[in-house]
Amino acid sequence: MLYEIVYQEIDENEKYEKVIKKVLKECFKEENIQDSGLYITITLANPDYIRKINKQYRGIDKATDVLSFPMFEKDELDRKIEEKDFLPEDVLGDIIISIPKVEEQAMEYGHSFERELSYMVVHGFYHLMGYDHIQAEDKKIMRPKEEKILSSLKIGRDA
Repeated sequence: MLYEIVYQEIDENEKYEKVIKKVLKECFKEENIQDSGLYITITLANPDYIRKINKQYRGIDKATDVLSFPMFEKDELDRKIEEKDFLPEDVLGDIIISIPKVEEQAMEYGHSFERELSYMVVHGFYHLMGYDHIQAEDKKIMRPKEEKILSSLKIGRDA
C-alpha cells in the first residue's frame, strides 16, 4: 500500500495521518490489493480549496466533504485485480477531504472526529474502486463495504 498525504491550506497533523494509514491499510487488505503497489494521494484541505476543485473538475460551485478522482474504470480495475496486472506506477486515484467539514459533520452526527475522518477515507477509497451510491442498487453494494471496514476497525457510530 502506497500513499501520500498532502496538506492544502491546513496545518499538518499526525493524528490525521495515523487514522488515514490505519483505514487505508484495512481497505487494501479487504479488497486484496495490499501487494498491488497501487498508489493513492489524499489531500487534506479547507472548504475554499475543495470548492475550487469541485467547480473546476465537476462544474459544481460548492464545497463538499470529500472528492474522489479514480484513475480506472471499475471493470478495468476488476480485471487488473483478478489478473494481478499492476505496473509500479499505477495510481488508484486521488481523494480530497475537507477537514473543517469532517469536524462539522462529526459534531452534527454526534460521533468522533476519528469516526468521521475514517468514513471519509473509506468512502473516497470505494469511489476509487469504482463504486457509487447515486442509484439505490449501487448504494446497496457500496454502503455495506464501507461499514465492514469501519466495523473491522471497531469504529462505530458512537466512536
